[in-house]
Amino acid sequence: MMNNKLSPAVQKHLDQWLLRYPPEQKRSGVFEALRVVQAENKGSLSVELMNAVAEYLGMSQIAVYEVATFYSLYHLNPVGQHVIDVCTNISCELNGAGEIVKHLKKNLGIDFNETTADGKFTLREVECLGACVAPPVCQIGHQYHEKLTPQKIDEILKELTHGK
Repeated sequence: MMNNKLSPAVQKHLDQWLLRYPPEQKRSGVFEALRVVQAENKGSLSVELMNAVAEYLGMSQIAVYEVATFYSLYHLNPVGQHVIDVCTNISCELNGAGEIVKHLKKNLGIDFNETTADGKFTLREVECLGACVAPPVCQIGHQYHEKLTPQKIDEILKELTHGK
């Protein structure tokens, strides 16, 4: 199906992805569709892009919005190059997440749901990252960082800022 709002590369990827589902279940590809559209749009989704996904998959717009607003992996506003999701749920909080949050806010000069002036980092608070065995935890991109300390945070930020 052609859709002028989705790039040819995204459409080709989705056409291949959707082959794994029965034709009448194209909506099963909504997670992947939102993921690749977001990646192509520098890490965030617009209403126009979510509407294009809905049209491409034959879904209602509200059904796509429900997915995009429920899951923390989708960003509805522009984000930095590195999104730092910090767990502040009970296990992490009892093991020092508050200190980690304070350290991140101080070092980055931003609060939750803000992006550094250079566009490198966005800091977000998340309810749970499912890594209660090694708190406190944060996720940056696809990478989990466990048993955080201020020193570990400094090393992570240095590596992300300057590379290895």
